[in-house]
Amino acid sequence: MKVNFLKWPIEHPKWVLVSVLLAVILTTLGMKNLYFRGDYAIFFDGTNPQLQAFDEIEATFNKTDNLSLVIAPQSGDIFTYRHLSLIQKMTTDAWQIPFSSRVDSIANYQHTSAVEDDMLVEDLLLAEHPLHPERIAAVKEIAVNEPRLRNSLISANGDVAVVNITMQLPAGDKTENIAVISAYVDTALAEYRAHYPEVDFHTAGVIALNSSFSQAAQKDSSTLVPLMFLVILAVLSVLIRSVVGVLATLLVIISTITATLGFAGWGGMFLSVATANVPTLVMTLAVADCVHVIATFRQTLQQQEVTKLDAVLHSMKLNYKALFITSVTTSLGFLMMNASDSPVLRDMGNLAALGVMIAFVLSITLLPALLVLLPAKVKQVSQQKSSIVMDGLANFVIHRYKLILPSFAVIALGAGLLIGQNKINDDSIRYFDTSNAFRQAADFMEQTISGMTTISIAIKTNESQGVSNPVLINVLGDFTQWLRQQPETDHVASLSDTYRRLNMNMHGDDPAYYRLPQSPELAAQYLLLYEMSLPYGLDLNNEVNIDKSSVKVQLTIDNLGSQELVELEQRIYDWFSQHAPQYDVIASSPSLMFAHIGEVNMDSMLKSLPVSLVLISALLIFALRSVRLGMISLLPNLIPAILGFGCWALISGEINLGLSVVISLTLGIVVDDTVHFLSKYQYARRKGNNTEEAIRYAFNTVGRALAVTTLVLVAGFMVLASSSFRLNADMGQLSAIIIIFALVVDFLLLPAALLWLDRREFSPQVQSVPATAAS
Repeated sequence: MKVNFLKWPIEHPKWVLVSVLLAVILTTLGMKNLYFRGDYAIFFDGTNPQLQAFDEIEATFNKTDNLSLVIAPQSGDIFTYRHLSLIQKMTTDAWQIPFSSRVDSIANYQHTSAVEDDMLVEDLLLAEHPLHPERIAAVKEIAVNEPRLRNSLISANGDVAVVNITMQLPAGDKTENIAVISAYVDTALAEYRAHYPEVDFHTAGVIALNSSFSQAAQKDSSTLVPLMFLVILAVLSVLIRSVVGVLATLLVIISTITATLGFAGWGGMFLSVATANVPTLVMTLAVADCVHVIATFRQTLQQQEVTKLDAVLHSMKLNYKALFITSVTTSLGFLMMNASDSPVLRDMGNLAALGVMIAFVLSITLLPALLVLLPAKVKQVSQQKSSIVMDGLANFVIHRYKLILPSFAVIALGAGLLIGQNKINDDSIRYFDTSNAFRQAADFMEQTISGMTTISIAIKTNESQGVSNPVLINVLGDFTQWLRQQPETDHVASLSDTYRRLNMNMHGDDPAYYRLPQSPELAAQYLLLYEMSLPYGLDLNNEVNIDKSSVKVQLTIDNLGSQELVELEQRIYDWFSQHAPQYDVIASSPSLMFAHIGEVNMDSMLKSLPVSLVLISALLIFALRSVRLGMISLLPNLIPAILGFGCWALISGEINLGLSVVISLTLGIVVDDTVHFLSKYQYARRKGNNTEEAIRYAFNTVGRALAVTTLVLVAGFMVLASSSFRLNADMGQLSAIIIIFALVVDFLLLPAALLWLDRREFSPQVQSVPATAAS
């Protein structure tokens, strides 16, 4: 039945070609439903505890989605008439940005002061007050010394200012709305730059971060996929040297990619910085399938007097089993990514697994039909000429396998020790390279004002008007002071500073009263009087909830890595456990969510790894019908990852969210090489060849194809490594390293292990397929 199935595309190539292409076209129509999502929320699902904490904080207080407009005069002085007027204008204009709900700057900062027995609350840069030198000097004195402003809306030395816009975005997909905001802001900044050429402008904040995620996904889709096509075309042209083979492969690649994306569209999926990689992954794996079929087809025509149809059929018979096993094992590896805690990485794994199986179906239907229909001219060559390199490699392993085995044991042990030097470290800001505008803005802010990393800390008293309780006020004051003493801290926005200032104002601006009120009645009155004086949009809802039972402290810190950030979070919880255990405390932010997910994701992937290995080994044992070969295959399947991560400790030593899925991403691909080598080795052994002869046969028949597919796969992942988005770049680089190690292991360690562990004798068996070149 298998033979009849394989014959169908060969005996009816036109019918198969039309049918397959029609099915591909119908599937491809689903691509019209695809869209990009770039907001950070796509990396987290609803069960993520940090996301749940962040959602609770945002539900209790105002949203914290913000856009920061950074204003940096090249003169290094923000306190001039021209530049302060610019801040006033930008503050007014910012209210017109779509979805803006609050604008904060030194221009509209609500400064309080005592006027006889009354308290005056007004904009620090009130338009009614002319900006003469004395007024500017007074404003500077207030701004650079006010805890609410310094290192938040103005730098400590007054050379950079920030206009911070808080956005109220509708629930759901934010990408389209963020694009609208970004377009509006880009237009406005272009006008500011034209009128103020001596001022540098930057955009930062969560909105800019989300916009950068979306732009990174679209940039990779528009640049990496075309680049991958060119790389594959160049590699295939050099290595296959067959116009027909290249054309057939390109058609299979295009059909595989469009069908995969079509299924994604019909399934209601979206493209992101993760799933945008799927075309590149699927492309490289589809090429690997095609290379094995085409290589065997051409070898058969070169070395035997057979018709083209017989050569195609022979190639399909010899490769069908290995292609099926490798496709299934690769899919299992990708499906292992469902253990990830990140929805977009799960989508990436599922889409890639689907693409691999589509590539397999097309390689046994569309590809043979094309090989039959397209003209093929192949020169007859002797097998001996094409096997010199592979024979030499086989002889090297056969004669030195007793040296190879302990050498690999030592290398693997050393790599295993190095793996422990890798540290999980996610920093969402450094996901982008230094050419990215958002990254440049974040780095500039860190150097001049503060980092962009924030932590929202909600303190719940669980009693109405609890924020006016002196116990809470004192705890808040002590906690704020403790935060400011931490080495990572750049800025703390705390209600305790407001209480101190109001207490001073209500005592005639006497500095001696710049302290926390100790009467709940006075504290409540101060807060009520202050709130009643605030203009629309600048209320305290961003730090005090409606019934005054909870208060939020906003901490801004250096742009830390995930380990340092999680350690600081734990210090915050420990402080409350020790000094104020009566309060419920929640700390969260997008930065904290990214800090946690890398570690959680790696843990999930490692827990699912044994299951994947058992499934893949069971499949290999069943397919090869050999427990011995199935167990031997574990060595070349595991060691490349050990060597790769050990090597990564020397290259970088940082494991981020992207690298946490590399094991599952490459596991199935690594198994491919092992399966193709073992299937040819087993084929020769069952013919009655001894271990040495079977190894030579495997090298001669599949060695070149493995080298070609490895080059194509490495080229594909190195294209991914050229991404400006670090998650993709690191993923591509480490995957390429592991795939190179996989080829080395399969060419050296695997045959050496076979020579040591598989010395059984086989009686020759009658084969339905002639023992000729395989791929």
